[in-house]
Amino acid sequence: GVPEDLLFFYEHLRKGGGVFRVDHNLLLYRYHLYAATHSVLEMTIWTHRVHFLEEQILPHWKSFTIWNAGKQGRRLYRSLTATSRRKVVAFCDVDENKIRKGFYCHEDSQERPKPKVPILHFQAAQSPFVICVKL
Repeated sequence: GVPEDLLFFYEHLRKGGGVFRVDHNLLLYRYHLYAATHSVLEMTIWTHRVHFLEEQILPHWKSFTIWNAGKQGRRLYRSLTATSRRKVVAFCDVDENKIRKGFYCHEDSQERPKPKVPILHFQAAQSPFVICVKL
């Protein structure tokens, strides 16, 4: 399946469209087993999100921190192009076990030595941030 609503939203933003808060319902989504939504793979949505991030946001940043040293943050790091990965200065987190580990090593990297990205407490991290949460 194709995430048409997500692609429409991204194209709206690419063309300079804005986003405004509205304090009432504009749309009622009806969930049912045969909805086209179920045909869209999570990986498809992930790929579009990462591409949009790399196309629209990251070119404007010299460096950034990934907020989440867990699965989602590491997944984002691995999904980035090599150029974008080089901009990652650190991961940050609140989990003391992850912070105590000290760094994330990208084991699948072809680079030698393998990239090691520091893991910091969020209060020691520098902005800008890309915040990764599991939805």
